[in-house]
Amino acid sequence: MRGRYFFLAVLGLGLGGCAKTEAPLAEDAQGKEQRAKVEGEVREFVARVADDVTREGPLAWKKEFAEGPEFFMASEGKLAFADGQAASQGIDGVAKLIRKIELKWGEDLRVDVLTPKLAAVGTSWRETQEMSDGKTVSDSGYFTGVAEKREGRWVFRDAHWSTEGTK
Repeated sequence: MRGRYFFLAVLGLGLGGCAKTEAPLAEDAQGKEQRAKVEGEVREFVARVADDVTREGPLAWKKEFAEGPEFFMASEGKLAFADGQAASQGIDGVAKLIRKIELKWGEDLRVDVLTPKLAAVGTSWRETQEMSDGKTVSDSGYFTGVAEKREGRWVFRDAHWSTEGTK
């Protein structure tokens, strides 16, 4: 008998937690219209990221990543930043090493709208970095991330970079 009450209590807590999450978009005409709107916003966000990073350098990444504990970034199979604070501090260090970045996303950008405020993205990329010592490094690979709309603007909630190799 106690087991059943425990199960019902856990189920109730679980369902209560689910009620606070945002529901996926419906498959009806209104849902498809909203999905297309969100996809357009995310595509604009991703394009803006490349423009900002190319124009402003590595420090531009600070405004593109979520700042809280939910953020993480992996690169080459390793955790690069465990949270938003680590990312902010890491970007400060990177900015001392890299003078300029030219980031270009591929034509193959994929946007998977999950909810009105969450979308998964994936795209190829290539980047040329001008280092503070004058050397130039070029990389390319594939990027995946989760974009989240917060306070009216999109940021990357999570990110993963894989490279084809340094050239």
